[in-house]
Amino acid sequence: MATEITMPKLGLTMKVGRIGKWLKKEGDPVKKGEAIAEVLTDKIANVLEAAAEGVLLKIAAPVGTQLPVGGLMGYIGAAGETVPDAAGAAPAIETTSPATAAAAPKPAPGAGGKKPRATPVARKLAEQHGIDLSRLAGTGPNGSIVREDVERALAQGLPEETSPAPGEPDAFEVMPYAGIRQVIGENMLRSWLEIPKVDHHASVDMTELLAARRAINEDLPESERVSVTDLLVMLTARALEMKRIFNALMEPDGIKIYRHVHMGIAIALENGLVVPVVRNANKKRLREISAEIKDLAARARENRLTEADFTGGTFTLTNLGGYRSTEHFTPIINPPQAAILGVGRTRDVPVAVDGEVRIRPMMALSLSHDHRIVDGAPAAEFLGILMRMIEAPSRALY
Repeated sequence: MATEITMPKLGLTMKVGRIGKWLKKEGDPVKKGEAIAEVLTDKIANVLEAAAEGVLLKIAAPVGTQLPVGGLMGYIGAAGETVPDAAGAAPAIETTSPATAAAAPKPAPGAGGKKPRATPVARKLAEQHGIDLSRLAGTGPNGSIVREDVERALAQGLPEETSPAPGEPDAFEVMPYAGIRQVIGENMLRSWLEIPKVDHHASVDMTELLAARRAINEDLPESERVSVTDLLVMLTARALEMKRIFNALMEPDGIKIYRHVHMGIAIALENGLVVPVVRNANKKRLREISAEIKDLAARARENRLTEADFTGGTFTLTNLGGYRSTEHFTPIINPPQAAILGVGRTRDVPVAVDGEVRIRPMMALSLSHDHRIVDGAPAAEFLGILMRMIEAPSRALY
């Protein structure tokens, strides 16, 4: 008997998910535990593993379909096995986000300006997903394109574009706006459109913090050494205890100011960005924070983070200093949080110290905050508190 593939529940609060990508085509052999699809939530892109071994008999939900938890995605079974009609399955949820509405291209007319022959259902489905019907081969009466042809194209990918004419350069390649890239894009667009953001920039002397890091790491094995990010997470959490309005979320029922600091850490991956959370960062010792960040980063690279790892963040820190190129920048707030701290590169510069010019390692900081929640003067005060901790870290670290 065929095994149903259903929309998984990836977190306690998850109610719906979207099909980001099918990693197998209908008819492909499937092993139990093998990745077969990519599922998107409003926070992450997660790989769905097969619960049974056999053949991918049917894809019931094409790419882009949004389903409730438990909704039917497809079937795995023995080759040639018949599967039930998907008509009785949980219905797909019709949604259009601002990002997808803006990005979805309209189908181009067919050759000679004539529209390809297609059923109304197939034409509507193609329009919803930006499919050019002129690139599909119809299997319906008189070669017309039917719904199954469009669903097959969504599941398997469109045929290759026609090769350029002789002498015409192949000017570009298309990166699909899907998966984790789409999750990031939709969240950032929401932030940009909804939040009146203010940015504060400063440079801070890293002399004492770097000396403290060297002392801490002196007798530690390489795998346990703390990073600048680890130190900044701990100090920022302490600063947020002193200025709690920045450890807040803008919720429908009001501004919620939290006592515990659940610090989101931006981690860059090859195909995007994830922000897992170090919970209760203000209550943890430095080596606990360091070990947790290492674990989150390792699992992020292996695509083993769960939705629970992303849930509940109250403040975010993003550090680009390791690239040694970016100084001050304007990070985008992770809604519904009140603020985000961006960290740029550290470089040796001449500064005035006690009336003399000295060469000091100066690090760039960029604090972005939601002006609905907090005003500019408290933001400048919070940044000043953090800078004093960085320049004299001994009390906060020990």
